[in-house]
Formats: sequence, structure tokens, C-alpha cells
Amino acid sequence: MSRRRHRVVIIGSGFGGLFSAKALKRTDVDITLIARTTHHLFQPLLYQVATGVLSEGEIAPATREILRRQRNVQVLLGLVEDVDIVNKVVKWRFHDEYQETLYDSLIVATGAGQSYFGKDEFATFAPGMKTIDDALELRARIFKAFEVAEFTSDAAERRRLMTFVVVGAGPTGVEMAGQIRELAASTLKRDFRAIDPSEARVILVDGADQVLPPFGPELGAWTQEKLESLGVEVRLNSIVTDVDARGIEMRNADGTTERIECFAKVWAAGVQGDELGQTLAEQSGAELDRAGRVIVQSDLTLPGFPDVFVIGDLMSFPDVPGVAQGAIQSAQHAAATIRSKVEGTPPPGDFHYVDKGSMATISKYSAVVKAGRIKLTGFIAWAAWLFLHLLYIAGFKQRVTTLVSWALSFMTNGRSQRVVTNQQLVGRLAMQRLGPYTSGRLIRGDETVASHDDEPDAVPYDGEEPRS
Repeated sequence: MSRRRHRVVIIGSGFGGLFSAKALKRTDVDITLIARTTHHLFQPLLYQVATGVLSEGEIAPATREILRRQRNVQVLLGLVEDVDIVNKVVKWRFHDEYQETLYDSLIVATGAGQSYFGKDEFATFAPGMKTIDDALELRARIFKAFEVAEFTSDAAERRRLMTFVVVGAGPTGVEMAGQIRELAASTLKRDFRAIDPSEARVILVDGADQVLPPFGPELGAWTQEKLESLGVEVRLNSIVTDVDARGIEMRNADGTTERIECFAKVWAAGVQGDELGQTLAEQSGAELDRAGRVIVQSDLTLPGFPDVFVIGDLMSFPDVPGVAQGAIQSAQHAAATIRSKVEGTPPPGDFHYVDKGSMATISKYSAVVKAGRIKLTGFIAWAAWLFLHLLYIAGFKQRVTTLVSWALSFMTNGRSQRVVTNQQLVGRLAMQRLGPYTSGRLIRGDETVASHDDEPDAVPYDGEEPRS
């Protein structure tokens, strides 16, 4: 009788899921990787897709292609809806085809989504920066703003169209604000006749008292000064209280309220753990932190369930930030624990995170880096950022094409990914409107939306915001 191999199920194809699978390449196990998308997304560069520097294919290679030489992995496309951790069953589906997969060890790496702090209706007008769908929609909104401003005769409306608001002054918000400003001041400078793109307002809003809080006051102040020198308006100690089709409202530190009329808004503030974390917490008795992430044991498992690991952005672990290194290192630790179980060797014990630093770009040739006591700014930091991001992009082809795209962009100030469609602009809202016509459910990006039997009314683009 042949011996059944240890079955490992991995949920998610981000850094946590992918590096878990890779770390078990030479282990005598059968791996099933279930993910809601067909690609592995390099999320740190998503903002460059949104601003036309890179294509989505350059930062999101197919997971199946990355793991094609690893014979002990099967990749499945599906949305995991439930996990029975007592009976060791993962319940998932693709459209209306429901499946169940048994496991001996489970690694949950479903990550986190955008948090609107209880105001989920803001997402209609201010997309986050978590998925390819988000980036393509934002790209459409940003470029369409300039296109519509070109033929708009009303001065106030033209100012609104050429005002961009980024909410959240963390790395994503800083990078997004810098790129929009660079796009307006350099890339589009000579492309229009009726408008001057360099007059576009880019406003960065955050409730904190400094830019890039995790980087410390010194680097935060340097970053703010650099952003302002580019023309970005930095508004700190200001909390966004409302977002609608025509602008945002915010409350300042002195208690006054202010409204900014704007067309394109980007939400880069806060994260919320995937809803699968709630399911795991209810079954295991684990607690969730304020962001909905699972508070795990010292070895990254659930209390009472040593065969279930929660890693990456879905886990809550002391002093581990929600960055790629946290997901990679926790994935490798979970894989090492499973390997020790299969091979009968001593387990690695408690998880210890090694902080390899943080970095963020501001504009071309300018970035900030914080690694322990080392603090870098300007060109040297930008070069370090460039090297490390190329190093962690999955796939040789993606590294080459990304390097070529960067070289062309840096030398010419041009951006090759400027194609946008009306479908990108209104597609998400159109899908939401299919709700009354449902008979089943579909998977779209990182969300579940309704499918349809009958055609609903079209969602028009009227030169303003898409309407739901």
C-alpha cells in the first residue's frame, strides 16, 4: 500500500501564499493553492499601474506560470467561503460550482483589503489601492479628468476636474501623490491645448501630524518638504468625514470643516483583514485586532489548532508591519514548521521577525529609506528602492519588461500605459447594478459580485463621476 503524502492547502496567492508554496518545494507534501485571482500581485508597485508607468502584466504574472516547475503544487482558481478547522475541510467555489478540499496543514494568506473606517460607501467615489481592478479604475479616472477638462468651458468645473485628492500619507499615499503630480507637471505638459496640466492640484490628506509616521519625524519632515517642492499640497491633522461624487469634506485640527471640490480621489488610508479571519476566529476562539486581523500564537498558528497557520497581512503579530517582508518571513516560518512535522525534525519554534527596513518613492530619482539606524534620502535611496523592487518582482520576464519600462519613463518622462476605457471607469459600478438580476454569483478581483440573467440599464459616463 502506498503512503498518502501530507496534504497542505494554501489560501491566497500573494507574497504569503506564493512564498509558502516555494518554501515547500523540496518537501514530501502535496500542495493545493487556492486563490481568487489567477495572478500573483506585486502590490507595492500598484500605484505605477494606476499612473501609467507600468502595465498590470508587469507586476502581476500568472501564479500558475511562476509555479509551473514545482511538481508538488496544484493551483486552483476559486473563492474560499468557509473553513471547517475541526474536520480539516476548505470549502470553496468557482461561480456556482462548489468544492471541498481536505488538508493536513492549512496556511491562510488571504491578506487585507482597504478600510474605510465604517464608511464603506466612500469606495464608490474613492477607490482603494489593493487590486488590479482598483488600479485600472483609478488610471481611467486620472486620465479622463484631464480629457474632460480639455473641453470644459466652465472655469470652476475645470478646476474641480483638475483637482486630485489622495487620502492617507503612508507609503502608498505619498507615492501616489508624487506620481500624479509628476504626471501632470512632466508627462502631460505639452499634450493639451486648452488646459495646462501642470496647474493641476494634488492634495495629500491625513489625520496624523506627519507624513510617513513609521519612518520617524526626520524622514517625515524631509518627505513633506520634497512633496511640497513638487507642488503637492500636504494637509495634516485633517480627517475626511464625507466623500461624494463632486468632492470631499474634512475636519481640521481646530474643529473647522472644509470642503474640497475634486473629481478623482484615491483612498490609501487603513486596512481591514479579510473576512475569512472572522470565520477562523469564531471557530478557534482566537481574537481579532481593531483591523480585523487574527491574533495568532507565537508560532503563527491558531489556539488549539497547531495545523492551521495564519500569515501575512491577515495575521496580527507584535511588531510585524503589513509589508511584503512580514508576509514572506511568516510564510517561510510556517513552511519550516510543516516541513519539520513531515520529516520528524525539531520545529523552528517561535516566529521572530527581522525588520529589513521600509522605503517609499516620492518622485523620479527621489525616495526615502529607513533600515534600523540607517536613513537614506534622495538618489541613493531611490537606487536602493529600484534594486530591491526589481529583486522581488516574480518572474524573469517581468523583471526585464519592468526595467525597460522604467528606463523609458525616466529618460523621456513618458508613460507607455496611458490607454483607458470607459469600461474601466464604470465597470465596477455596472457590476454592482446587476444585483437585482442575479441567479448566481461571480468572482471579481478581490470581491464577490452578482451575476445576471437579464440586462440592466447601462451605466453612462457623463463627464462626471460614474453613477451607481
